[in-house]
Amino acid sequence: MGVDYYKVLQVDRNATDEDLKKAYRKLAMKWHPDKNPNNKKEAEAKFKQISEAYDVLSDPQKRAVYDQYGEEGLKGQVPPPGAGGPGVGATFFQTGDGPNVFRFNPRDANDIFAEFFGSSSPFGGMGGGGSMRGGVTRSFGGMFGDDIFGSFGEGRPMSQGLRKAPPVENTLPCSLEELYKGTTKKLKITREIADASGKTMPVEEFLAIDVKPGWKKGTKLTFPEKGSEQPGRIAADLIFIIDEKPHKTFTREGNDLVVTQKISLAEALTGYTVRLTTLDGRSLTIPINNVIHPNYEEVVPREGMPLPKEPSKRGNLRIKFDIKFPARLTSEQKAGIKKLLGS
Repeated sequence: MGVDYYKVLQVDRNATDEDLKKAYRKLAMKWHPDKNPNNKKEAEAKFKQISEAYDVLSDPQKRAVYDQYGEEGLKGQVPPPGAGGPGVGATFFQTGDGPNVFRFNPRDANDIFAEFFGSSSPFGGMGGGGSMRGGVTRSFGGMFGDDIFGSFGEGRPMSQGLRKAPPVENTLPCSLEELYKGTTKKLKITREIADASGKTMPVEEFLAIDVKPGWKKGTKLTFPEKGSEQPGRIAADLIFIIDEKPHKTFTREGNDLVVTQKISLAEALTGYTVRLTTLDGRSLTIPINNVIHPNYEEVVPREGMPLPKEPSKRGNLRIKFDIKFPARLTSEQKAGIKKLLGS
């Protein structure tokens, strides 16, 4: 079998084109020779192997030959599986015996890298290095700063010569219950995809969005290059922004939940029991024996929203009160209150 290209890219055999791109971005950034001045030879070997693995698996024809015949068959001369046309970097030719034969033409590792990151060395020649072509690079001089090392997962560095369409933002309304417990929202999107000839056609896709407990309004989720494709442009990122639906009982302030109870003046003075149903369906009974004044607030620890980074911890539940005072009192009521209150 020779080299296992799937293991080299750390993907499974059903990896999609997007899976391959993400894997390549991550590993190519890690093993680029200019980023590994202290172990340059090892890095060059791994960088070339990563590039070759991506070159093969990202091309349907090469991948089909590799899956059937392995690395040796790919780099030797074997009959192609099926009667498809040649892929990029593959050549079919007629032999004296008649059958079509596949020939593997590996692409240069730096060319593949430059397609993703716009340069064969985006590190500004760090460590005194250069590209594997004798140090001749089209360097950005470090214009990405530290961000390039964290950006490959979202595919921000663009293919050279291609502009990326601006991101498409959509609001994703969630109830407080969904943000409290977490949920998976399945959405159907329709987008245009372009074929090799530049023609576009609409396709439907389903996206699964995992909403984590405690996420707040404004949280963004990015699906790289899931927008519509246009000839000569990289597809836009699809961004979903979390929004909170109004709740009939609770409002949210940071990680706290706030509820306002309407009570009478008599209840404020003599005691009141708060009864609530929590966002996960539990019943809470909270007796309050203190005198409830207009600015009084009862705090119930750890009954608020989960903390986004530590869902096992929660904010507080804060209970406020709207006290209804009587519009007028009779002389008898006034006298009775004065007598009861001792004034």
